[in-house]
Amino acid sequence: MTDRPNPFTDTSSRAHSTGLISPEELALANRNSGIHLEALHHDVTPAGMHYLLIHFDVPYASAEDWRLDISGKVGNPLSLSLGDIKALPAVTMPVTLECAGNGRTAMTPRTCSMPWLYEAVGTAEWTGTPLRHVLAEAGLDKETVEIAFFGADRGFDKGIEHDYGRSLTPDMAMRDDVLLVYAMNGQPLLPQHGFPLRLLVPGWYGMASVKWLNRITALDHAFDGHQQIGTYRYRESADDPGRPVDIIRVKSLMVPPGIPDWYTRRRMVDAGPVTVTGRAWSGAGVAIGKVEFSAGGDWQEAKVEPRLGDYAWARWTCTWQAEPGDYTLACRATDANGKVQPLDPPWDNSGFGNNVVQKVAVTVR
Repeated sequence: MTDRPNPFTDTSSRAHSTGLISPEELALANRNSGIHLEALHHDVTPAGMHYLLIHFDVPYASAEDWRLDISGKVGNPLSLSLGDIKALPAVTMPVTLECAGNGRTAMTPRTCSMPWLYEAVGTAEWTGTPLRHVLAEAGLDKETVEIAFFGADRGFDKGIEHDYGRSLTPDMAMRDDVLLVYAMNGQPLLPQHGFPLRLLVPGWYGMASVKWLNRITALDHAFDGHQQIGTYRYRESADDPGRPVDIIRVKSLMVPPGIPDWYTRRRMVDAGPVTVTGRAWSGAGVAIGKVEFSAGGDWQEAKVEPRLGDYAWARWTCTWQAEPGDYTLACRATDANGKVQPLDPPWDNSGFGNNVVQKVAVTVR
């Protein structure tokens, strides 16, 4: 690895690849875990199975010493303890989070980054308080253009040293469903999920839900942090300024039926009626209109069950009459606004927003 560019001085875009996984991608894959697809059986993903993307390190935090500082264009700067936040009105909300890079490996050529396949998604019951309570107490100035949120995790990306940070407009930040979260599935946040406090922006890809949140700054200008303008943008090429990644695109996944081969993960299924099940979701609280299933031929419509909440995935099921042979299974969701999963990956220079249909190789005996 000594022949590779120095990451602290080389600010060029990361290379694209059509070849094998690089040592750096393998190291990222060992740090960041995806959901086991069989966990799609659960309405709520167990915390230990929920996907993770950690940009830098997991910060060590003490609940007793932790503070959330709110400053900038506010009339009443605040420094709040975790106890102060927990004393505010509490909300518990089921929310599906998905990484913006989910599906990156299916793009050709792919950008060299976290090599996600399908598994960077999960649904948890998040408990916290609406962000608007603390912003109202701080008193946003009328000149506020954006509000920046910073985590305690710090590192380098493309040669730029920074705390992980993202921003929202005041209108977005004051929505009832944007939360300061301190519990996941009824328990305190795990260290890897942002303990002791994180932001939750339902309906958006996960990069907006800043973990280890310790600082909020109201700005009279657009936030220019690296994670806001240097990445998480849809681009046709490295030179394209692009547009921001925000709302989750419609998507579905299935639980691979049958039993797997250890190495290839190809499935073995017994002939006869097979119940296939999975989950489907879309962004901005938009419901799922339908889910279709295919075993390599015509699409058949599945049964879609009600969601646990406006921002949670929906369970779907269908029956496949499996006959001996080799098949490629696929599932395709359409949301209530008519947005449909594509059959081919939508190109993005950084591999963001790939909602292509899932394919599962199956042998029926």
